[in-house]
Amino acid sequence: MQTRPAPLTIGPFALRSPVVLAPMAGVTNVAFRTLCREVEQERSGGAAGLYVCEMVTARALVERHPVTMHMTTFGPDESPRSLQLYTVDPATTYDAAKMIVDEDLADHIDMNFGCPVPKVTRRGGGSALPYKRALFRQIVAAAVRATEGSGVPVTVKFRVGIDDDHHTHLDAGRIAAEEGAVALALHARTAEQRYSGHSDWSQIARLVEHVPQIPVLGNGDIFTAQDASRMMAETGCDGVVIGRGCLGRPWLFVELDAHLSGREMPVPPTLGEVTRIMRRHLELLIAHHGELKGCREIRKHIAWYLHGFPAGSELRVQLARVTGMAEFEDLLGRLDPDVPFPADGYQPRGRQGSPGKVVLPEGWLDDPDDATVPFGADVMNSGG
Repeated sequence: MQTRPAPLTIGPFALRSPVVLAPMAGVTNVAFRTLCREVEQERSGGAAGLYVCEMVTARALVERHPVTMHMTTFGPDESPRSLQLYTVDPATTYDAAKMIVDEDLADHIDMNFGCPVPKVTRRGGGSALPYKRALFRQIVAAAVRATEGSGVPVTVKFRVGIDDDHHTHLDAGRIAAEEGAVALALHARTAEQRYSGHSDWSQIARLVEHVPQIPVLGNGDIFTAQDASRMMAETGCDGVVIGRGCLGRPWLFVELDAHLSGREMPVPPTLGEVTRIMRRHLELLIAHHGELKGCREIRKHIAWYLHGFPAGSELRVQLARVTGMAEFEDLLGRLDPDVPFPADGYQPRGRQGSPGKVVLPEGWLDDPDDATVPFGADVMNSGG
């Protein structure tokens, strides 16, 4: 029987399950997080892991951009409330973290240095930034200083590095721990890989050995509960971060908790159960965004939910154009509720793409100890 891992501790929070939902732009809003928690409540009696809010930029938060403030919405029973910050400037980082504490906007701050998107790295942000060790140190230190004494822990997520010639994760992990971060998460790909190919779990093991004083979480290529237990066994990491694996499968967290605790795995949902979850997802999106935008938001989830199911191309197209709840319910009613979960329903979904050369600011690699704040790098981006 599987031996249950020790509870994952993030600062003052002891999580029953060592599983964290990765922030994903346009996905992990309050509607999706609430849905995941509800499904887990129904099937296993309560939310066991950590569900992280969509990432927001520190500058936009400090400037109280309306869209950003809306993104920081949490459910009334959501605990701990976890918010991820994207930032490039120590001063703005301090102001944003202080604002989160002073206005009780969240219970936990995660800092993202993993975005590989060219429009971000070419300005020195995202996964390019940890190469600048002094600047990285100042940013993490600013967040920890702003939250000191508040009980709001700071964690840090990053990638293996820019490319295979410029690995930064070991320095980044050591620096973050020295400056007071209470846990680390490593996406075991380089920025050059983006989301393609396979993540290198051996780099997670190296980080675990390099920074033994705080928990290390692994991220990359976890699509089944067995993947999660294998990553933890192979790397010695303290927990796992789930991104694309839960797209269209918000019940994955129930499977993960059951498998990691040695309980019997739940039966995969039938198409009827999946349509019920889809309907609830749209209800939550409408409550958060209104009917028109909520329907626009559900469209990208439809292909993920129906992956492997026999739905027919015409119905899929109609669902992808849905504009109202009544229309959505009518279309869902045309699906056969008795169809079992497909054998290929565990395949990867979401963005994958191909690797690409990382575009950096001119002279970026010249001096890793240059702490100059990159100009124009605090744009919104999509995580990593």
